[in-house]
Amino acid sequence: MSAAPDSATAQAGEISLDASQLRPGVHVRLPVPWIEHQFMFNSFVIADDEQARLIAAMNLPQIFCDPTRCRVPPLPRQPPGEEAAADPAASAAESARLRAVAAARMAEKQERSRKMTQLRERLDKAQQHFVGAAKAVGGAIRHFTTNPREAVRQVDKVSAESTAALLADPDSAIALIAEKAQDDGHAAHALSVMTLALLIGKQAQLPEAALRALGIGALLHDIGKVTINASILRNNERNRHEEAIYQNHCRAGHELAARAGNLSQAMLDAILAHHERFDGSGFPDRLAGNAIPLAARLVAITNRFDNLVNPVDYRCALSPSEALSAMWTREKKAFDATLLQLFVRAMGVYPPGSIVQLADGRVAAVVGSAPPGKPLKPKVLVYAPEVPRRQSIMVDLAEDDTMSIERPLRLQERPAEELDYLLPRRKINWSYLADQR
Repeated sequence: MSAAPDSATAQAGEISLDASQLRPGVHVRLPVPWIEHQFMFNSFVIADDEQARLIAAMNLPQIFCDPTRCRVPPLPRQPPGEEAAADPAASAAESARLRAVAAARMAEKQERSRKMTQLRERLDKAQQHFVGAAKAVGGAIRHFTTNPREAVRQVDKVSAESTAALLADPDSAIALIAEKAQDDGHAAHALSVMTLALLIGKQAQLPEAALRALGIGALLHDIGKVTINASILRNNERNRHEEAIYQNHCRAGHELAARAGNLSQAMLDAILAHHERFDGSGFPDRLAGNAIPLAARLVAITNRFDNLVNPVDYRCALSPSEALSAMWTREKKAFDATLLQLFVRAMGVYPPGSIVQLADGRVAAVVGSAPPGKPLKPKVLVYAPEVPRRQSIMVDLAEDDTMSIERPLRLQERPAEELDYLLPRRKINWSYLADQR
């Protein structure tokens, strides 16, 4: 990411103000490091007289303003020496009050920063889990045909660890970051499908043993693809012959897994029937309704979601909110309605990984699910290029009445520098799944 512009120099279109020109509705940019002042952002529109007084009390040599962002024009600049006379005692008392307010807000900002650092550390820990899990699953997939028992052992270990993490940490939950690395795309997809399936399974209150079996089946659901030429898998316009080969990956995977000899029926069901559809339109056996095993119905939902968000052709990618909307409005008949509803509820109105516009015009990435009582209030990371990304501003909207989401945004419509800041891994489809109580 390119370096941020010099904050002490006027940027294109900006003018310089002094404190006498400040009033509510005027845009300001403070030319000091973000960490050295009490406001949430360096650049903002003054909300009230108190904010104007607090900015004036900073005694900055200059303040920058973008007139196009002002709701009202700045006040006329006062000539030097024409300040209104004031009672010295009253001025001293007001200065002391403003210093106390600034100190309290600075302490509040530092406490917010501490909480966000803790959240960021949990997300980093989850990413480390993903990297290790992806390596293990990638190796298991590559070596499944030659050493299936060892491959299943590795997959079982990943499923057990992920299931335990999901159940043990409901507040920060699981964050497996689905980076579609070119050399390990199958593993990343498998991890996405597994974690999302576990999320639905937990919503459905499946016992831990069933969750663990579900996790293994989800990780191996596409194992049959190891028998198919990569050119067919990457082709979005397969002819009838190629489509028949592609659809055979379900049965081929089931046969490979059955020969391993140490997988349960639920695991085998997920592999064989994850492309079956509730309305009978799927494959390989055109099963319908509850004739489709439960594990396969679960994996069918999360497999479809991940394929919509991270398709072979990235230009066709949907945002998480768009993918959920498409599945609910256009494809609902294809899935178990009860399980799909649980999935939509778990992911939330603004699923993690979504890019949104806030009510004040700022852009943010959703990094944490909203609490059940406030479905429109997730945790967000705000685009603020003047703030180093490792210190980036994360806001829990459920605890902040001053900020809200206005609408979701499409990834394809956002500039590269914005996405590099908000989603540095670029192919995230979701990044944080909080427990839904």
